[in-house]
Amino acid sequence: MPPETETSPLRLLAEQALSRTAGAPLLGGNAIELLRDAEENYPAWLEAIAGARDSVMFENYIVHDDAIGRQFADALLEAADRGARVRVLYDWLGCLRTASRAYWDRLRQGGVVVRAFNPPSLVSPFGWISRNHRKSLCVDSEVAFVSGLCVGQVWAGDPARGTAPWRDTGVAVRGPAVAEIAKAFARAWATAGEPIPEDELPDAETILPAGDATLRVLASMPQVAGLYRLDQLIAALARETLWLTDAYFVGTASYVQALRQAAMDGVDVRLLVPGASDIPALSPVSRAGYRPLLEAGVRVFEWNGPMLHAKTAVADGRWARVGSSNLNVASWLGNWELDIAAEDEDFAEHMEEIYLQDLSGATEIVLGQRNRVRPADPAAAARTAERRRQRRAERRARRAAGEPKPPRVSGGSAGQIAAGAIRVGNTFGAALANRRVLGAAEAKTMAMAGGALALLTVLALVWPRVVAWPLALLAAWSALALLLRAHRLHRSGRRSDRSAPGD
Repeated sequence: MPPETETSPLRLLAEQALSRTAGAPLLGGNAIELLRDAEENYPAWLEAIAGARDSVMFENYIVHDDAIGRQFADALLEAADRGARVRVLYDWLGCLRTASRAYWDRLRQGGVVVRAFNPPSLVSPFGWISRNHRKSLCVDSEVAFVSGLCVGQVWAGDPARGTAPWRDTGVAVRGPAVAEIAKAFARAWATAGEPIPEDELPDAETILPAGDATLRVLASMPQVAGLYRLDQLIAALARETLWLTDAYFVGTASYVQALRQAAMDGVDVRLLVPGASDIPALSPVSRAGYRPLLEAGVRVFEWNGPMLHAKTAVADGRWARVGSSNLNVASWLGNWELDIAAEDEDFAEHMEEIYLQDLSGATEIVLGQRNRVRPADPAAAARTAERRRQRRAERRARRAAGEPKPPRVSGGSAGQIAAGAIRVGNTFGAALANRRVLGAAEAKTMAMAGGALALLTVLALVWPRVVAWPLALLAAWSALALLLRAHRLHRSGRRSDRSAPGD
């Protein structure tokens, strides 16, 4: 990010570009706290629910009906029993095999309003592609949590059995930004039924400042692509460092090129990904994209623990993002996602410290010296570290002198599998059309695609009905969906005409 003071014309232009790109204004007066793993996130969530007086708005992609899930169910039921309005929105596909109907019925019977996001619909054959991948909790008008954590024992681990917890990251937010998080929940809630009355939603203007952090609430929806544009803009604006953590990295060609250009321009670009994924088929797909990054000087690390599920970014010790969005097409274009982007040096510095701790538990992936096209520049890394030390020393000096901070302008899933399929398709297309040079890491991806096509060919030749019948059923379902929607739209138009006043 540009190092100029926040009131400089260049800084104002950067703020305008970020706001327009993300479609989210910069909100001041907030406090933000970094929460690491379930050990810090779950107790904070449960404490907030236990103190709820007016409302609880909770949405999550996956909720497990296990010891952790039942602990949250008990807390939500107790809040409803105290008279708080408790709303829970879960993703139908994400919870398909993790929580039983009895789990949700128990909540409903106890006064919790429960809705499923995007269940199967006759009029939407491909509706399952768009999922609510968000993980948020908003309590009263006081505190909200945004994270990458779902609800389940795997996130907490099992010390008795020696099972380590999943590595994940979340934040607690207080201040005016809480109202934007609540509004994001309300928009998703309205897709599954009646909307929340406006007078039940918090108003940012009535929430007292809780700190001096400036935040953006990035509430992504399908096809909006605000975060996709923002991620590329951050890669373009980064001057010194860009450190990324992602659970299901399947970068598009344009985003990979943005990271490559930043690295070749001297930016210290790092990518931390799982060494072992909870979706095993994605590991070779993700690794197939390492080579172009490594050749440009991007440093890639694989986590050595059971699963790295965090989705974070920190740039230049000034800007940081935490939330539910992965660096793949499913998150950027297909899902409902929620992230917090903070422009706060103290928070970004904390993020950098945690990132370096994480790297101590990871293995760096390197190319052989003969194959390295452009080695990372040690001198550039040293200069970056020295500039960071100078900035921190200046901040400490300002604090010691009692100077205020400079003012700022206010203003594991089906989706991951789909993203992997897109990567396989890109490799397959590149191989057939000879669009680019393919690496050895992509051999497995091409073998998978070739094997699948060979199997489809055999089925079509030997048992043509095995191929024809599914295609015919899909075509019939799509035709029925279109006819039903056309009928409903026609009836709606006629009702509107009849209710319109005469000329």
